[in-house]
Amino acid sequence: MTVKQISIFLENRPGQLAKASRALAENGVNIATLSLADTTDFGIVRMIVDDHDKGYDVLAKAGFTVRQTEVVMVKVADRPGGMAELMEKLDKAGVDIEYSYAYALGSGDSAILIFRFNDNAKAEAALGA
Repeated sequence: MTVKQISIFLENRPGQLAKASRALAENGVNIATLSLADTTDFGIVRMIVDDHDKGYDVLAKAGFTVRQTEVVMVKVADRPGGMAELMEKLDKAGVDIEYSYAYALGSGDSAILIFRFNDNAKAEAALGA
């Protein structure tokens, strides 16, 4: 399923992620999952929140550089081979993965994988979404 992801570009200095998460919390926006990648000067936080439009607006009004991206969320079995089966389908379809992050639901039954593909529609077709 395609979902909207928020990307926040942060200066690589203490307190920046705290400021962003505080702004969301104070406005009732819950973070479902996030990924943080950094370089020497900047970091990119990619997140899925419970109210994308509100989260985007809150962060932009707080002065952050924010972008939205469509990513594909896939539920997989949380067991050995669950991800491998998914990767094989994508490989057969010739789909390139730009980046990915994941989270487990805690029940031990399922995990959620978030993907940014070079072609989301092609990836969803390959996965039977």
